[in-house]
Amino acid sequence: MSKEFSGIVKAWEFTVKKSQAAAKKRAKNTIFATMSVAHVDDELDTPGEVYYAEKILNNGDIYTGQWSDNCPNGHGKYLWSDGCMYVGDWVKGKTMGKGKFSWPSGATYEGQFKNGYMDGEGTYTGCSNDTYRGCWVINMKHGKGTRDYVNGDHYEGEWRRGQPDGQGRYQWNNGNQYIGQWRNGKMNGNGTMIWANGNRYDGSWEDGFPKGNGTYRWGDGSFYVGIWSKDSGEQSGTYYPSSSRTGTFDWDPQDVYSIDLVECQISPGERISVYPSQKMVSWPCEGEFLQKLPLAKTPRSNDAKSRRNSVDGYSWGSEADTSSNNGNVYSGQKRESSEGLRSFSADDLDSSRGLRPHCIKIQPTKKPGQTISKGHKNYELMLNLQLGIRHSVGRPAPATSLDLRATAFDTKEKIWTKFPPEGSKHTPPHQSSDFKWKDYCPLVFRTLRKLFKVDPADYMISLCGNDALRELSSPGKSGSFFYLTNDDKYVIKTLKKSEVKVLLGMLPAYYNHVRAFENTLVTKFFGLHCVKVNGPAQKKVRFVIMGNLFCTEYAIHRRFDLKGSSHGRVTEKPESQIESTTTLKDLDLNFIFRLQKVWFQEFCRQVDRDCDFLEQERIMDYSLLVGVHFREVSGSGEPVTTEMRSSGVRTPTANVDQGGDGSTPRLSRADMDLLFDPSGWASIRLGINMPAKAELTMRRSDFEAQLVGEPTGQYYDVILFFGIIDILQNYDISKKLEHAYKAFQYDPTSISAVDPKQYSKRFRDFILKVFAEDT
Repeated sequence: MSKEFSGIVKAWEFTVKKSQAAAKKRAKNTIFATMSVAHVDDELDTPGEVYYAEKILNNGDIYTGQWSDNCPNGHGKYLWSDGCMYVGDWVKGKTMGKGKFSWPSGATYEGQFKNGYMDGEGTYTGCSNDTYRGCWVINMKHGKGTRDYVNGDHYEGEWRRGQPDGQGRYQWNNGNQYIGQWRNGKMNGNGTMIWANGNRYDGSWEDGFPKGNGTYRWGDGSFYVGIWSKDSGEQSGTYYPSSSRTGTFDWDPQDVYSIDLVECQISPGERISVYPSQKMVSWPCEGEFLQKLPLAKTPRSNDAKSRRNSVDGYSWGSEADTSSNNGNVYSGQKRESSEGLRSFSADDLDSSRGLRPHCIKIQPTKKPGQTISKGHKNYELMLNLQLGIRHSVGRPAPATSLDLRATAFDTKEKIWTKFPPEGSKHTPPHQSSDFKWKDYCPLVFRTLRKLFKVDPADYMISLCGNDALRELSSPGKSGSFFYLTNDDKYVIKTLKKSEVKVLLGMLPAYYNHVRAFENTLVTKFFGLHCVKVNGPAQKKVRFVIMGNLFCTEYAIHRRFDLKGSSHGRVTEKPESQIESTTTLKDLDLNFIFRLQKVWFQEFCRQVDRDCDFLEQERIMDYSLLVGVHFREVSGSGEPVTTEMRSSGVRTPTANVDQGGDGSTPRLSRADMDLLFDPSGWASIRLGINMPAKAELTMRRSDFEAQLVGEPTGQYYDVILFFGIIDILQNYDISKKLEHAYKAFQYDPTSISAVDPKQYSKRFRDFILKVFAEDT
């Protein structure tokens, strides 16, 4: 121990000796035991007893404060040997509640903590006086907040994943300011830049620069209106001088990029050197559980590629770590059972409540669908489809603005192209049969792909590359067939003529909706086409290309199709037969999904917006498709609860590999990068890669009348993927007849075929019971 710390210890020992006599007198009237200075692992506590203690850890750290069950519990102060210090609330060895963390540099954070992370309302003041006040989620600025930068700049508005994102105002120290929308720390969307000299730009922005329609105004009233781009070849517009301006005016719109915006750089700000969660200590009480409960990870496939397995800050050994450590993987052995740690079982249920127990068993994951190879009945259709898409996407087209004219949405706006086997002036020779190819509203879907940031080359490679498509094993209830690209990015669905008509009819409103709401949950459409095979049959196949919700590195262990109705909404399969590709329904759902506060609020707002849009378009019978990835699964195939996981969590300070005895899983380097680098959160969006908790529910025996089961208090850490699908069914005459027929036989509120307004209300009410705020 250094001289400095020896001095501290001696001073504390003197203080302790001096106060022991008084402490003994007070012991009868206080809940705290006699103060002591001891090494953490020198003594074991009486379970549940809370007392004041002063502890010196083996690594030189010092803790003073309330103590229980061999770890800090209550209010206390922790001083690290490197000079970091935390003063505040503790729960079971974790910083939880209000507190203040100080760095040796002089930087401080004061506010809310949760599970060791800066989480909630709080203020960070850097050593250079860079200050952020606002909301935090797992060490990241997320929600409403203001930041005063060291150079004098100021930002006030919305944050996501540590960056300005949403609506906000940025004021530079030179007097310039921007008011508008942001994305990933850059000006993006609609916004206004006002320069200190009185000039201003109002319009569209992309990646920090004007892009699209916009107006530049001078202080004397002159203005320039046009389409803006850093590429001078795409720039076009008209200059309108004010009445006071005379003579020639020499000005180039590109000056805005090369001159005006040069001094409008966003300050990078001060980086936090080390997060409080990285400083958390492994207490002796946790070590006991680690030896009892080694954990195994579940890979998505059999390939040995190491993948990141954490996106919410809670992270432990990679697949490579666990596979190389045979002693740490369950081999089907029975888990040791202890109070507060065992899995929820039928014995734990109150039988008088009539609850139905549900065992969760995760089957090995596999890729869905069958590869379409030569000899497959739809092999020629696949070739035709790929030829047509390659032609459509590769066809030269002028640069388009996101502001489309009404004529682009005309249902008669379509292009027919002939594909003879020998080729033509515009098409290549091919080995398939003679066919015609139709593009519906090509300009609209080309612009939608641009809006969704789909690279044309990547799009073409995914759909038309050397890899064949995969056909799902059986058609959907509607009779449609589904095809997946080999990289899982896109889904191709065959449509009925009536569905094409619905999509074309709602296309203007759909375009405006997805443009206005970046986080919309409705299906993303990338193209609408038709293949007409020449010959006696004159067969027509219409299909739409959509984004795949489950294109992810994570294994999807459970998938649910949720509508909010109960009639026929159950999958008649025992747990042992439920595979990763099985789509479960409303009455199969046995979870409540709990989201972080800011995500839940955003989720509620977006569900309301999307349901309003679908109701206005008279759409019904849609559903929320939910994919669930359990972040930890035992070797016996059972998801591991958060209680069991939290007992095994380790936040590393130096070592990142397996412990020397092979008993303690450590974080992989990839997991550390993701945990400690906020940029690793860039892939999280509403409905994509969303960290959450899934609370197990149990239904009563009369479960037909109970859509959402009763919560059990048993939680699993999960990653969620979800979106609204099947939005091409309007309330037409067939659905009205179906409603009239089924309403005679069943409860009218339990059937799917109902009026769009009623459907929307029922859907919202149900979904907002299935999803809740994580409190």
